[in-house]
Amino acid sequence: MSPAPPSPTIDMPSSVTALGQARSSGPRMAPSACCCSPAAVQRRLPILAWLPSYSLQWLKMDFVAGLSVGLTAIPQALAYAEVAGLPPQYGLYSAFMGCFVYFFLGTSRDVTLGPTAIMSLLVSFYTFHEPAYAVLLAFLSGCIQLAMGVLRLGFLLDFISCPVIKGFTSAAAVTIGFGQIKNLLGLQNIPRQFFLQVYHTFLRIAETRVGDAILGLVCMLLLLVLKLMRDHMPPIHPEMPPGVRLSHGLVWAATTARNALVVSFAALVAYSFEVTGYQPFILTGETAEGLPPVRIPPFSVTTANGTISFTEMVQDMGAGLAVVPLMGLLESIAVAKAFEMRFCHVAQAGLELLGSSDPPALASQSAAITAVSHRTWPDYMRLRIITASMPTRSCWPSVSPTCWAPSSPPTRSQAALGAVNAQSGVCTPAGGLVTGVLVLLSLDYLTSLFYYIPKSALAAVIIMAVAPLFDTKIFRTLWRVKRLDLLPLCVTFLLCFWEVQYGILAGALVSLLMLLHAAARPETKVSEGPVLVLQPASGLSFPAVEALREEILSRALAVSPPRCLVLECTHVCSIDYTVVLGLGELLQDFQKEGVTLAFVGLQVPVLRVLLSADLKGFQYFSTLEEAEKHLRQEPGTQPYNIREDSVPDHKVALLKA
Repeated sequence: MSPAPPSPTIDMPSSVTALGQARSSGPRMAPSACCCSPAAVQRRLPILAWLPSYSLQWLKMDFVAGLSVGLTAIPQALAYAEVAGLPPQYGLYSAFMGCFVYFFLGTSRDVTLGPTAIMSLLVSFYTFHEPAYAVLLAFLSGCIQLAMGVLRLGFLLDFISCPVIKGFTSAAAVTIGFGQIKNLLGLQNIPRQFFLQVYHTFLRIAETRVGDAILGLVCMLLLLVLKLMRDHMPPIHPEMPPGVRLSHGLVWAATTARNALVVSFAALVAYSFEVTGYQPFILTGETAEGLPPVRIPPFSVTTANGTISFTEMVQDMGAGLAVVPLMGLLESIAVAKAFEMRFCHVAQAGLELLGSSDPPALASQSAAITAVSHRTWPDYMRLRIITASMPTRSCWPSVSPTCWAPSSPPTRSQAALGAVNAQSGVCTPAGGLVTGVLVLLSLDYLTSLFYYIPKSALAAVIIMAVAPLFDTKIFRTLWRVKRLDLLPLCVTFLLCFWEVQYGILAGALVSLLMLLHAAARPETKVSEGPVLVLQPASGLSFPAVEALREEILSRALAVSPPRCLVLECTHVCSIDYTVVLGLGELLQDFQKEGVTLAFVGLQVPVLRVLLSADLKGFQYFSTLEEAEKHLRQEPGTQPYNIREDSVPDHKVALLKA
C-alpha cells in the first residue's frame, strides 16, 4: 500500500474504514458467523484491522502526534491532580494506562484517554482527597458500568437531556475555574466547598502573594496568545518555500505544546529564584518517582483513628458511585459526537466502551495508579456492554469512557487532546502508544523537575482548559429555540454549586416532568368544518385520556345541538387498556346524545386493539372524506363495524399477522 501524504487531514487506513463499515452495517450477525471468524476477531481486536497494513509514513505521523499529545497531557495531568485534591503523581498515573489499552482496543485514531477536568472535579467531591478512595471509586465505577451493561440500563442516559448536561458542564467550569483562583493568587487554607470558597477568597484577597499573582496572570496571557496564534495560523500550501513551511511547523509545534512550554517557562523562573535563595512562588513540591506497586484496590483503609471498612468507604462515597459512572459515560459520548460532527469518523461505540473500561479482574491486579482517571480493561468491558444496550446512533465515533489504571482515579476521553491528535495528522491509535511512553518516561526521569513547577502556573493551565466548557451560546440558543428548556438548564446549573448529584438529579427530574406533561396533555388540532375533526398531534397514552375526553365533550357534546366528531388518529401508534376504556366511555356518551364518534387513520396495531375490545358503536373509516360523507348522511359511504369480516381484506390480513 502506498504511504499516505503527510497532511494533517490524513484519513484512517482503508482497512480500518472498512472494518468500521462492516461493524455498523452488520452488528446483528448470526452467532455461528461471529464466534471464530477472522472478522469477529477483528471486531474484538481492532488493532488487527490496521496493523497489517501499517506503513513507515503512518509511523512518522503517529510519532509526531503522540509526542504533541504527550507534551500537552503531562502538564494537564499534573494540573488535574490538583483539581482532584490528590498528589501530582496520580495525575500522571491516570494519563498513560488508557493509551496502552486503547492501542489494542480503540477504533478511533483521534481519541485519547486520560484525566479530564470534570472527572477530576467529581473525584475531589467524593473521595475526600484520599488516594485510596480514588482508586476504589475507579474500580467500583467500572463494576457498576459493567452491571449496567449486563442489565441493559444504558437507556437511563437518554433521560439526561442536553440542557441538563450543559448546565452541569457550565457549573463545573465555574467551580473548577474559581477553585484555582486561590492558587493563582497564592492564597492558602481556602475551603473547597464552592460557596465557602467564594467567601473566603474575597475575604482574604488582601493576602495575595504578588509573585504568584503576576506569574499566574502572565502564564494565562501566554496561553491565550499561543492559542490565538494556533487558531489563526494559515494552512500550508505545497508551493510555500521550505523555509516558510519550516517556520510554520515550528510555530505550530510551539502553540500546540503551549501547556508544556508555559509550565516549563514558569518552572525555570521558579528555579532561578530558588538558586538565589529567595522563592516568591508556592511550588508543587515533591512528586513520587516511578510507578507504585501493583496490588488489588484498597477495600479498607487504616488511619490514626482505626480502620475504615469497605462498607464505610462505600457509604462515604455515597452518590458518587452513581454520578461518576454516568457522567463519565455522558462526557465520553459528548466527545464522540463532537468528533463525529467535526471529522465525520464512524467508530464503534461498543468497542470504545471496551477500550475505555477495565475489567474487574485486571483492575484487582492494578490498584496502584489513582484517581484523576480510570481507563483500562474494566472500563473497556463495561463501556462496551453499556453501549450495546443504548439506542443505536447513526454515527458514533469511538468513545472512551472510563479507564482505570493501577491506583488511578476515573478518567475519560479528552476532547482537547483528541483535537491535538487530529491536528497533528495522527493515522492510527498507535499515536497513543507514544503518548503513554512519554508519560512513563516523565515519571521515571522528570519528577525531580516537577518540584519547581509553581502552582500558579498549573492554575493558569486549568483555568484556560476549562474556560471553553462554559457555553455562553446555549442560553441564547435555548431562548430563541425553546425557552422552556432553560428551566432544567438553570436548575442544574444553580444546584450543582451546592451538590453535583442534586443538580443533576433535579435537572433530570425537571426534564422528566416536562416530558410527562407533554404526554399527559398532548396538543390537538381541531378543524371546524361541516363535521368537527379533532386530531391528537402526538401519541395517545393513558395520562392523556382524561384531557382528550374533556376536550371532545366540550367541543362536541357540550354545545347545542350536539355535533358528530371525527377522531383523526394518524399520529397514534399504540394505545393501552386505559385509553380503550376512555374511548369506550366516549362512544357511550355520543350514543346517548344521538350523535356519532367516528375514527379515521387508525394504524394496524391500534385497530387490532380496538377490534379486540369489542367497543359498542365503534366506527372506522379509511379516509377522512369517507367519514365526512357518512356523517353528512351521503349515500355510498358505510363504516367498517367491529366485525372483523367487514374490515377490508388487506386489513384482515394484517390483523391476523
